Amino acid sequence: MSNVVPIPEGFNTITAYLIVDGADAAIELYKKALGAEVMSVHKMPDGKVLNAQLRIGSSMLMLNDEWPDWGAIGPKKIGNTAVTMHLYVEDVDAAWQRAVDAGFEVSMPLDNAPWGDRYGSLKDPFGHSWSMATHIEDVSEEELMERFKNMPM
Repeated sequence: MSNVVPIPEGFNTITAYLIVDGADAAIELYKKALGAEVMSVHKMPDGKVLNAQLRIGSSMLMLNDEWPDWGAIGPKKIGNTAVTMHLYVEDVDAAWQRAVDAGFEVSMPLDNAPWGDRYGSLKDPFGHSWSMATHIEDVSEEELMERFKNMPM
């Protein structure tokens, strides 16, 4: 019987792991744009990031440089991404502006969404999609369905 904790302290059951072309630059961007705190960075002798662990709010984000020989390539080389990283924050307007000022591109403008969040989506310079929100209103299922009926498509 081992005394090792099976899920490391600070991690949740699911942890996002991003592959980027330029991990050092991504770490700096996420610090500036998202308030990320660097927990650890492990590099190979050539300087490429093999694994980095960042804390954003109450969650961990892991990332590494591209390793094409291992099938690890980022969204810019693929041409898109099928995943969006979602951040709930206390003040989405302030967090949004910080991300935009740091170089994130707006995909969907920040607005009050029918489901009760102030919500918008962005793309970072490495090709990863992000959404941000602050929950501003509790909406019943009935009210949500009514709002969806009236949404322009």
